Amino acid sequence: MNTLLRWDPLSRTRWNAFKDRDELEHRLATMFATREATGNGGKEALTVAQWSPLVDITEDEKEYLIKAELPDMKKEDVRLTVENDVLAISGERKFEKEEKGRKYHRVERAYGSFVRSFSLPEDADGSKVTADFKEGMLQVHLPKSEKAKPKAIEIKVG
Repeated sequence: MNTLLRWDPLSRTRWNAFKDRDELEHRLATMFATREATGNGGKEALTVAQWSPLVDITEDEKEYLIKAELPDMKKEDVRLTVENDVLAISGERKFEKEEKGRKYHRVERAYGSFVRSFSLPEDADGSKVTADFKEGMLQVHLPKSEKAKPKAIEIKVG
């Protein structure tokens, strides 16, 4: 039978496919530690177990630029490495210490360790990476190698 609601004569209850879907979604979200959709009759539900900073990657004729959002982090809590043509940004955002007399009603921001890794493009020079960190924004400058830059070649008439 392929209906959303059906009568079960033994239990005398109606089967609700949407309720079963919400329960399955909840179990999967918990198992995979991802954000969970609102369920349970419209009550709020959210599971956040880990986080990964958001990044934008842009390019111009001179360099690649990676901008990573790292709110509430200090420069000392962030590490940048280049190894085997892979650039890695890692760190840890620590939970604020609980204050006496303060009761948390909701904590939605994620905390903990993270690693973001990016394969370097062939025309990038991993030995000349620079970075700056200001107001929770990490900017990684990845210059293009000289050999990869286009060059005008003079044509000689003979």
